[in-house]
Amino acid sequence: MTIRLRAHHLLCLLTYVGKGYSPAFTANYDGIAKRLGRGEDILLVSGPDDVCAPLLEDPEPHCLGESATERDRQAAADLGDLLARPTRIGDRLDLDSATLARMREAFSAGLVRKACEGCGWNALCGTVAAGGYRDIRVRRSALPGKR
Repeated sequence: MTIRLRAHHLLCLLTYVGKGYSPAFTANYDGIAKRLGRGEDILLVSGPDDVCAPLLEDPEPHCLGESATERDRQAAADLGDLLARPTRIGDRLDLDSATLARMREAFSAGLVRKACEGCGWNALCGTVAAGGYRDIRVRRSALPGKR
């Protein structure tokens, strides 16, 4: 299967430690983290994605807002620069251990965090990064298929 993610969630997954908007959101994200750890690929999408799914029944889901769309635009640009390739809707990505490490290093250095400005989770993500990503849930082993 393929995991559908919007661009700014490529940054969010770097520091996901099991905290979220609701128990349903967290349970869903935990499932996505496990799938990513098993090596499922990612399809970059526009708008609400698999992470957003539990929030779409809310009266005014922020996933549909302009701020989320702007975060996607900025994250795609920053990650495209980091990965030395365009990051566009419809692209498929494999986040192997080396790519995740490179993304986390850039995140810690502040090189891919423009999309995080104004996000309510920014402080938590900064704390996770400063702590060496100790309790993160999205991990890949160096060898595909090994955990």
